[in-house]
Amino acid sequence: MLTERQRQILKAIVEEYIVHAEPVGSRTVSKREDIGYSAATIRNEMADLEDMGFLEQPHTSAGRIPSHFGYRYYVDYLMGPQRLEREDLLEVRRLFTSQMDALELTIQQTVSILSKITNYTSIILGPEVYHNKLKHLQVIPLNERSAVAIVVSDTGHVDQRRFTVPEGVSLSSIEQLVNLLNAKLSGLPLYRLKRSVYQELYAELNRHVEQYEFLVSVVDQMLAVDVDGRVFTSGTTNMLTQPEFRDLDKVKALMEIFEQTDTVTRLFAANDAGVHVRIGQENSIEAVNNCSIVTATFSVDGRSLGTVGVLGPTRMDYRKVVSLLQVLTDDLSRHLRQLYG
Repeated sequence: MLTERQRQILKAIVEEYIVHAEPVGSRTVSKREDIGYSAATIRNEMADLEDMGFLEQPHTSAGRIPSHFGYRYYVDYLMGPQRLEREDLLEVRRLFTSQMDALELTIQQTVSILSKITNYTSIILGPEVYHNKLKHLQVIPLNERSAVAIVVSDTGHVDQRRFTVPEGVSLSSIEQLVNLLNAKLSGLPLYRLKRSVYQELYAELNRHVEQYEFLVSVVDQMLAVDVDGRVFTSGTTNMLTQPEFRDLDKVKALMEIFEQTDTVTRLFAANDAGVHVRIGQENSIEAVNNCSIVTATFSVDGRSLGTVGVLGPTRMDYRKVVSLLQVLTDDLSRHLRQLYG
């Protein structure tokens, strides 16, 4: 447990270091309007905060910098919401009030604006399921109890899924079901297929009273489509402007990560709603152990469709990035609902 004075001093040091990227001394902290303590008192508290692992003293400098643990405490307990600059907010609003009906253009513009406003590297991961539409569904029987569903999208993506034919359901019934699905669902985005089945085809499916539950089970298996993630990035060279990355070997290791789609997906994928912050060594890959990653999901109809992420130094402006991602993902979700609702 930190005392209130220690909390104020730690918060001040983190915020000063985020802005200036220089070790923070007691005199600097004492000059802040929100700090009413003498430099000597602050110096003693800084020593205690260092002993507890919240601060570090680089080299022989008299100043301190936050440790990863210090940043974590700041993000979890000290950081309040930040009102975005009016110009930044207007730029986000203009993005989603423009008449962009092409999803890929929307995503590219979003990731570009995010990197521009933050001056960090921005990434958007999104499954092709919200981008592709159903062209054709086909079922190939393997035997009496199993078959393969083949889902073909309008972009040529083909997904195959083996499924079990429930007892009591004939292959002829499945063939009729597939014909019905093709007639009613062709042209719909893949992510809407299941919902459309239940909303629009309930009456027709229910005509097969004795097989209704079994047919629903078949639909669930057939439409459980796996799709590859898509990665959009912007500002990958922004890390070159950060003083922490004057070491070219560090920068090279980071640049190599962005060439590996699987690695980027693993780093930025977020399964839970809300904004998530991973600091330093909380990231699973050594090359980003001196970075922080902030992610937030966007969704349509309650289903998470992708992740917006920002990568920057641990000296990241967390308040600004978190507030920006909250606004941006809300607006992006609303925009996607208008496009595909």
